[in-house]
Amino acid sequence: MLQFITHPSEKYSIAEEVQMAIEGGCRWIQLRMKGASDEEVLHTAAELIDMCRENDAFLIVDDRVNVVNELKVSGVHLGKDDMDPMEARELLGPDAIIGITANTADDIIKYKGKDVDYVGLGPFRYTSTKEKLSPVLGLEGYAEIVKKVRDAGVELPIVAIGGITLEDVEPLMKTGVNGIAVSGSIINAPDPVLYTSKIMEKLLGIPYDKAD
Repeated sequence: MLQFITHPSEKYSIAEEVQMAIEGGCRWIQLRMKGASDEEVLHTAAELIDMCRENDAFLIVDDRVNVVNELKVSGVHLGKDDMDPMEARELLGPDAIIGITANTADDIIKYKGKDVDYVGLGPFRYTSTKEKLSPVLGLEGYAEIVKKVRDAGVELPIVAIGGITLEDVEPLMKTGVNGIAVSGSIINAPDPVLYTSKIMEKLLGIPYDKAD
């Protein structure tokens, strides 16, 4: 499971970033535009909808529940200071994907039995794409949190996030997480399509053929 998170770049438009991630095999896109107006997010999301639909990719939007509701994209990712996930569920209905941000096991365990779909757990290491950074977790932190969460009977899918590179994929997956979210290392790679496909290979355990 790979989630690509958009980030403003001097080299590419957000649509170009998403196109390259999709060409590399990613089928889960998060549109993240901190500091942009709702109108800007709406415009950009509308640009991405057909691209994602044509490639069977999920499109979720960071924070903006109103945008998700208006455009009927796949879902929303909510940070700790964003709308309560249960309120978002009421607004968006049973089929929307709702993800939450976590930094500790307790952050996740409190959602036991609640109607959320996945947890973005991080950061793995320092990342410049996030302004308010929680304490970095590292491999040991992930392993400890995953064990504590599973021992508590919480089976929510956990996605590692924060400064992750290609070389981190295999050791991170061994901690028991269910997937990873990547932003900067894809955008800044010499060939973002190839870099994404190499991440997919690591996650799937087989060479990824983007022609499929």
